[in-house]
Amino acid sequence: MAILEILHHPDPRLRKKASPVAVVDEKMRELMDNMLETMYAAKGIGLAATQVNIQQRVVVIDLSEEKNEPLYLVNAEILHKEGQIEHEEGCLSVPEYYEKVTRAERVKVRALGRDGQSFELEADGLLAVCIQHELDHLDGKLFVDYLSQLKQQRVRKKMEKLSRQPPPANQTAANQAAVG
Repeated sequence: MAILEILHHPDPRLRKKASPVAVVDEKMRELMDNMLETMYAAKGIGLAATQVNIQQRVVVIDLSEEKNEPLYLVNAEILHKEGQIEHEEGCLSVPEYYEKVTRAERVKVRALGRDGQSFELEADGLLAVCIQHELDHLDGKLFVDYLSQLKQQRVRKKMEKLSRQPPPANQTAANQAAVG
């Protein structure tokens, strides 16, 4: 397995819309494994393929403390949304920035799993938020897009400033508990 480079906002590649996956084969499973390893190394709980410059509709999520309950979502689509929840979000592509975002509290999703088999999942709370966050990435949308114009400008300036600085000695601590 390999750790992949995570793109950072305002990289324009984060704004590309991902293409559907034609087949879940060994190459795709290797990508998902590499994404999972990358996410764990960055101390995240979710990662979309577009964040590692792969324009395919692939997401990995793991909310478990032990990092042993991965969820693989290929070609995922939200079938139903219900309720509202405000949750503080972070993102591996927007390091060191957290903000409250309002999303649906519950979602029903259809996707292909790591084995290529179709399944449906009903999720609420943090898992529902994480799924919505990651699927937004596949459509070229970031959580900061939900913020006011003023906050978006501040985030952009902060990210541009961070991109000109050398990475911190302990970069994984800087990304602690970021969604994806």
